[in-house]
Amino acid sequence: MTQLQTTPSATVGPYWAIGLTWEDGPHVVAPDAPGAVWIRGRIYDGAGKALGVGLVETWQADPDGRFDHPDDPRGSSAWPGFRGFGRSSMANGGEFAICTLKPGRVPDGEGGLQAPHLDVSIFSQGLLDRVVTRIYFADEAEANAEDVVLHGMPEDRRATLVATPAQDGYRFDIHLQGDRETVFFAV
Repeated sequence: MTQLQTTPSATVGPYWAIGLTWEDGPHVVAPDAPGAVWIRGRIYDGAGKALGVGLVETWQADPDGRFDHPDDPRGSSAWPGFRGFGRSSMANGGEFAICTLKPGRVPDGEGGLQAPHLDVSIFSQGLLDRVVTRIYFADEAEANAEDVVLHGMPEDRRATLVATPAQDGYRFDIHLQGDRETVFFAV
């Protein structure tokens, strides 16, 4: 009788490196584009250890608050070279980096405006599905104070969604679990 072997469990990785990456994926705009900034960070597990593999995907509006998509009723982006979408594999000890333009405010569906933000999906080894979060900006305090999504969560959790200014853009670390766990959204 043949003895059956246990098969490995399935997660979202490591196949993202084969099918989800492309050469200029981290460049929502070219690094020399006027107003280009880098958003850099690391992804940490529940023990506080930086993950060495994974992929971060972003989707965002342009600086005028328009999406580079035909379904945007306000018209598509007028920013040359802006595609609104980026993907970065983690390198350099688990760091991701996205070169982009800081987004503008978009309608919140309730008559107001959301604060500038990026929508983010994280794919990594050990995750059975992607996790989804947002990146807001610390230097947008007034807009952040009016954002319905940020105010829909406990005040002590909001800071997990806010990127801090850095030399060439912003820093945003993602914590999958633990005391500093980033807020994730059910989508």
